[in-house]
Amino acid sequence: MKLGLTKILAAIFVVGLFSQVSLADRASAQKTVAGIVGSMSHFPSDEQKAELMAIAGDESAGRGMQMIAEAVGNIAHAANAEGKEAMSQIIASDGAPDEIKALAGVVMGFNHMASAEDKELLAGL
Repeated sequence: MKLGLTKILAAIFVVGLFSQVSLADRASAQKTVAGIVGSMSHFPSDEQKAELMAIAGDESAGRGMQMIAEAVGNIAHAANAEGKEAMSQIIASDGAPDEIKALAGVVMGFNHMASAEDKELLAGL
């Protein structure tokens, strides 16, 4: 009986640990993308593009963050048509968290650089 309880507690611990790591990855990805968008002028640098493409390829970041990272990586003065469409899908999604929708809105409206209002919003993410 005691061994069964120990196994159950260990399993709960492991599941909890991995879920926290996953949340940390999403939060880290969100902060990274928000920081890049807030500091970017016209288009991401090669280093920023590498960070964004790593997030875009990381399933633990979540599908919304992957889509946002890819759209930001393709910005050349503004998001391209595909990026804007992806941001529209995120904003319209009932399952997307408000922070992700806000970030998608900033990316969709990006025009050469983030506005002062958008930079303030990004700093809070």
